[in-house]
Amino acid sequence: MTGNHHLPHCQLSGRRTVAMCDTNTIHIHILQGVSYLSVFLVGLLLNMASLRVFYVKRATWTDTHIYMLNLAAADCALILFLPFRIYDAFQSLPITPFCTFLISIHYINMYASIFTVTAISVHRYLAVKFPFQTRAWRSKKVAVAVCGAIWVTVVMICGVFSDANHPQKLFTCYQRCKEIPLPVGFLAVLEVLGYLLPLLNIVFCSTQTIMVLLKEKDQEETTVEKRNIIGIITANLIVFVVCYTPIHLGFLLKYLAKTNHWETLDWDGFWQVCEWIATTNCFLDSISYYFLLKKFYSKASRSAEVDRGSEMALTTNQAMNTHTYPNNESSYPSLPPCITPPE
Repeated sequence: MTGNHHLPHCQLSGRRTVAMCDTNTIHIHILQGVSYLSVFLVGLLLNMASLRVFYVKRATWTDTHIYMLNLAAADCALILFLPFRIYDAFQSLPITPFCTFLISIHYINMYASIFTVTAISVHRYLAVKFPFQTRAWRSKKVAVAVCGAIWVTVVMICGVFSDANHPQKLFTCYQRCKEIPLPVGFLAVLEVLGYLLPLLNIVFCSTQTIMVLLKEKDQEETTVEKRNIIGIITANLIVFVVCYTPIHLGFLLKYLAKTNHWETLDWDGFWQVCEWIATTNCFLDSISYYFLLKKFYSKASRSAEVDRGSEMALTTNQAMNTHTYPNNESSYPSLPPCITPPE
C-alpha cells in the first residue's frame, strides 16, 4: 500500500478494474462509444458546413455573425476532443492529469456555448424591442468584447475549481468517484451561473422577441419570414432546455445521492445519458443557425441582384438619355419610381 495512501477508496478497492471487466459494463461502454462517435461525425459535418458559410460570406459579417461564429467555435472545439472520449469508451485511457485537462476542455466549451446562446438571445431581444436605443451596443467591437469575456469567465471558473477533477478523484478518465461529491460551491456555480440564469434570460428574451414580432403587421412575404424566425427562436429555446436541463439535474441528483445515501439507484447510468444529451447540443445548434445563415445570405444575394439590376437600368437610361437629349435635362423619358434621373 506504500505510495497509494493518497488514492481514493474507489481506486484502492480495485473496483475500477472489476467494473471494466464486467460484461454489462463492457456493453455500456460500447454503446457509449458508438453514441459519442455518432455525435462526432454528425457534429463535425454540420459545423464544418456552418464555418464554410461564415468563411465564404465573411465580407458581410455583422455583430450577430460574430456571436454565431463564437458559438460555432465552442461547438467545434468540443467536437474535436470527442475522439479521446470515444477511445476511452472502447479502450480506457489511463487516469492522469491529461484526463483533468480533457474534462476541463469539455466543460469550458459547453459553458462557452451556453453563455454565447444567452448573449445571442439578449442581443436579438434588444435589436427587436429597442432597435434605436441600443444601436450603439450592437456593434462588432461589443460583440468581440462579449465573446472574449465569455471565454475568460469560463476559463477562470474552470481554473478555480480544477481540483474537483484531480486524477486522484477520478474513477475513469471522464468519471468522478462516487464517494467524492462535487464541492458545494462548484455545484452552486454550475447550477446558478451556468444554467438557471442563462435559462431565465433565454426564456424571457425569446418570449419577448416572439411577442414583439407577432404584434407587427407586415406584408405577406415578410410575414412568412417572420414565422420562420419565430420557428428558429422557438427551436433554439427547446434545444437549450432539452440538452442542458438533464445534465444540471444530474449534477444536483448526484450530489444529493451521495449526501443522502441514495446508493440503491443507478445514478451513474442516468448521468452518462444526461451527459451525452448535453453533448448533442454541439450539432443541434449548428442546424438551426446554419439555416438562419443560409436564409440571411440568400436574402442578401437577392437584394444585391436587385441593386445590380437597378444599376444596369440606370446606366442604360443614362446612355439613352445622353444620346437622345444631350442638352435638355427636362426632356428625360419617364423612369421607374426607384430610379432617379441622372444629374
